Amino acid sequence: MKKVILVVLTIACSVTFIIGCSKGGSSDGDGGGNNGGGFTPDCSGPAKSFATDVNPIIQTFCNQPNCHNTGSGNGPGALTKYIEVFDARARIKPQIAAGLMPQNNTLTPAQKSAIICWIDAGAPNN
Repeated sequence: MKKVILVVLTIACSVTFIIGCSKGGSSDGDGGGNNGGGFTPDCSGPAKSFATDVNPIIQTFCNQPNCHNTGSGNGPGALTKYIEVFDARARIKPQIAAGLMPQNNTLTPAQKSAIICWIDAGAPNN
């Protein structure tokens, strides 16, 4: 009887492990895998700039009351300046790729690509 229970538990744990690991991504902190959510960015063309490509999106969609404005404790906290966005990049990337952020709004594929490609390029302060 103990062997049967052990086999059932082993199978159940194996199934849980397989299901739990079936979504793309990695644990290396960069959102890895399928960009953490199934979206494939288009990084062709010129490199993305924080000042001209990424920051305007962040300030328009993320730096909002009750989201990621000054003093926010939501998710990675405030996203009001470069260092805050840079420090939160590993948390931002999979949320953007999965379409989970911004809340109450949707980014275009070009906007998602701008943020993800900038992060993938090392998130330079340019």
